[in-house]
Amino acid sequence: KEPIRIVYASTGITSSTTEVVGDVRAKKEEDPAWFDDLLLQYLALVPKAEKALDEGNLVELGKLLDENHVLCQKLTVSCKESDDLCEAARKAGALGAKMSGTGRGGLMLALTPSEEIQDAVAEALEKMAPQVWKTSFQ
Repeated sequence: KEPIRIVYASTGITSSTTEVVGDVRAKKEEDPAWFDDLLLQYLALVPKAEKALDEGNLVELGKLLDENHVLCQKLTVSCKESDDLCEAARKAGALGAKMSGTGRGGLMLALTPSEEIQDAVAEALEKMAPQVWKTSFQ
């Protein structure tokens, strides 16, 4: 099996977890059906992602990362900086990308299919992000 190659990048923005969680809670209380629908969509991604990981299907895993990021956008926990980094990673060859952590700043991650593309994605993100890291695992 090929290693899983990830590029992480920081937006350079630190957001208050308390504020983000409070905002999401308020949206949930305002429209429980909307929140429940997003939660069901999110929960449906988990077994698909586990299967893709188990099978080494990085293309499918990348699509699922992208879907997860869209859900984070709908949940209002992404931000323009995260969205821009994810888009740049995809344009540089990433199979998928998503925000990570509390949101409204923080980190994003991109899945890359080869060492060469991992390097290209890292190079693209280094032009936009204050910190970029590469890692891989089996």
